[in-house]
Amino acid sequence: MNDQELFYLLALLKIDGVGDIIGKKLLSSFGDASSIFAAKNSQLAAIDGIGAVLLKNLKDKTVLEKAEKELLFIKNNKIDVSFFQDESYPDRLKHCIDAPILIFTAGNIDFKNRRIISIVGTRQITSYGTEFCRKLIEDLAPLDPVIVSGFAYGVDIVAHQAAMDYNLQTIGVLAHGLNQIYPKSHKKYMSRMEENGGFITEFWSDSNPDKEKFVRRNRIVAGMTEATIVIESADRGGSLITANMANEYNRDVFAVPGRVTDKYSQGCNSLIKTQKANVLTNAADLIYMLNWDIKEKPKTIQKQLFVELEPEEQKVYDFLQLNGKELLDSIAIQCDFPIFKMSSILINMELKGVIRPLPGKLFEVI
Repeated sequence: MNDQELFYLLALLKIDGVGDIIGKKLLSSFGDASSIFAAKNSQLAAIDGIGAVLLKNLKDKTVLEKAEKELLFIKNNKIDVSFFQDESYPDRLKHCIDAPILIFTAGNIDFKNRRIISIVGTRQITSYGTEFCRKLIEDLAPLDPVIVSGFAYGVDIVAHQAAMDYNLQTIGVLAHGLNQIYPKSHKKYMSRMEENGGFITEFWSDSNPDKEKFVRRNRIVAGMTEATIVIESADRGGSLITANMANEYNRDVFAVPGRVTDKYSQGCNSLIKTQKANVLTNAADLIYMLNWDIKEKPKTIQKQLFVELEPEEQKVYDFLQLNGKELLDSIAIQCDFPIFKMSSILINMELKGVIRPLPGKLFEVI
């Protein structure tokens, strides 16, 4: 992305009323940000969601000055910027409808590793939560996952520190711009974080860590990862918001159970009780459910010769043959079947010995 296009993207995002969804609609219609600013009112008004107020805001030229200032900050501080259509943008986050159009990163972050998990929880972590978190990351270390969290007090910083101690890449998702760090006491961890990992934010350099920004931050934590793990949580809190977002994005969620009398186990127990999270008692649970255990191959099922498949089954078989392992929801979407029907088709195909289920809601042909 060249400086001119980045400049107009920054200006677009500074327009009052243009969020990630509206912004993507505009970019889809006009091709690039500079064309949006050159468009006629009649062209802009034809876009779904563009009303009279937003139409007026789109002609606000003061955003250009703000964009120029932010672009200068980005250049002076050597900040990396990823557009949501770039290869450098987190792949899983691309598939979230409300994902940021731009993310700003600092450090040495590598999104090529497919094993990316988020670990969240209370800021008042107990000794039980600390011990569990460190042991979990120690046991996962041989599989080299990326550990994502929010760089806050409690569970977040324990997860980041444990990841660094076991030489794992770790990423802090911030609720403010990259010109500051919050909380200030965590500044001492920054250089070590950036050596093998770093920081991500969607917020500009003039953004302070306001309360509502933490909620927005949470969707990145949930959306860019394969699974979200809640270590400890009271019956309300940001980690439960992150877990709910992960569910909405069709990501796996895990929660660590605790005693019913413990304040910071209530949120986790509730997630498990309402079937919004899988029970997590050790690393083996996670490895099995996410199908990470590469040492143990699935038990071979003898494929029947000359099996006759129904047309719908053949469509699914051809899709899996071409794409390999796929999630049930993904198969349903790509093959254009409702979920209830998709489940029935997969069961019949499994009985015929042509596919097999795998942990993590995956299916593959035999």
